[in-house]
Amino acid sequence: MTESRAVASLGDRVEAGGRRRELAAATVGSVVESFDWNIYAVLAPYFAADLFGHGKHGVSGVLGAYVTFAVGFVARPVGSYLIGRLSDTRGRRFALSLGMAVIAVASLGIAAIPGQRTIGVWAAALAVLARVVQGLAFGGEAPSVAAYVTETAPPRHRFAFSSVSYGGIILGSLLSFGVLTLLIHTIGKSGLENGGWRWGFVVAALLGLAAVGVRRWAPESAEFHRARARAADGGPRRPSFLRTLREHRWAAFTVFLNTLGGTVGYYFALVYLPQYAAAYHVIGKEEAASFMTVVLAVVLVTMLLTGAAADRFGLLPVARIGFGLPIPLVGLLLAGLRQGWLPFQAVAVLLGMLVATVLGTLNVFTGLLFPTEVRAVGLGVVNAATIAAFGGTFPLLAEWLSGRHWLGVIPAYVTVCTTGPALALLTAMKVPSFAAAVRDARATGGSSPGSA
Repeated sequence: MTESRAVASLGDRVEAGGRRRELAAATVGSVVESFDWNIYAVLAPYFAADLFGHGKHGVSGVLGAYVTFAVGFVARPVGSYLIGRLSDTRGRRFALSLGMAVIAVASLGIAAIPGQRTIGVWAAALAVLARVVQGLAFGGEAPSVAAYVTETAPPRHRFAFSSVSYGGIILGSLLSFGVLTLLIHTIGKSGLENGGWRWGFVVAALLGLAAVGVRRWAPESAEFHRARARAADGGPRRPSFLRTLREHRWAAFTVFLNTLGGTVGYYFALVYLPQYAAAYHVIGKEEAASFMTVVLAVVLVTMLLTGAAADRFGLLPVARIGFGLPIPLVGLLLAGLRQGWLPFQAVAVLLGMLVATVLGTLNVFTGLLFPTEVRAVGLGVVNAATIAAFGGTFPLLAEWLSGRHWLGVIPAYVTVCTTGPALALLTAMKVPSFAAAVRDARATGGSSPGSA
């Protein structure tokens, strides 16, 4: 038996494997990724002085911690390229296991960094290094998950798989706040500031190592095996990244548009909204922030329902409604919030539900845009660069606008960005792989991107 036939035979056996293992492998990583990313942010006020030192009124330490948080966003596109290449050459499972192992080790490294009183500025330097390493791994995590879900999800449940796998992001956020609450209740604020914050990163490392075990148990994508078999039979060589972008420019542009709306919507509706509402004195910042756990739970449920609806009625009918509604509603909801005729709780829930439609379909929507051979690196670099440029900078931009009394610009900015996913529905049809999936679905009557 030739190498290519052996690989193809292996792929056919893998395809018959359990879907639960594949979904668990994709979802557990999303949970850990989100937890590790957010636990740094929620614990920053408690470890800032320990690792970054004291400044006047303690400001410089906290600022240094948040600057280091932002550095992770800069590293993501690089990680998307490096780990995306491994995903497209060595396999999805290899890339997913490697990325998660790196994330876990970096979290354990942060937990073990001696304080600034012990090693001076090296404490801050090591924290920055660990965060850069995590950023590289995070950059490869999302596209590898999207590729794996796209290739392993059963056709009639592919958007349910998409919503569950991306729902891990929301679960990870909820878990990070839960761990912070548990630490506060057990060791108190002073205990956190005196080294107790390290336990949060220990938990992150243990979760990451558990995720590695789950992923090593999962089967490789059968579609990846078939792509490797084609390459072994003398198929075309894998193109360079720049050539990939040139040859798949509509796919890259569609990923940009979809990610633009999703990331700005996420960081506004699920991260910055409490500060926005507090700036207009409609609710206290602490009260608003505490309600966001409810919002995250509603977002998770909405994502799952969106995935089920997309499988039942097709992506295009569901997305035309879900992607289009934010365009008129964002401005109306925020106007109602500012003028007092809509309570913060209602606005927060509705904005979260609007974002959930994009997030719930994101993994498979973007995964269908690129061929298997360049799927992870193609969608990954564009996705990570867009998140870094527009998502990671959103809180900073919003605070800059607020400081100049231009807070009223934010609703317009968010509305413009949320037109991205609606436009992406148009540009996606110019992508051969996506358009073919739509035609196949209509021909078979099965659930898929375009079935009605």
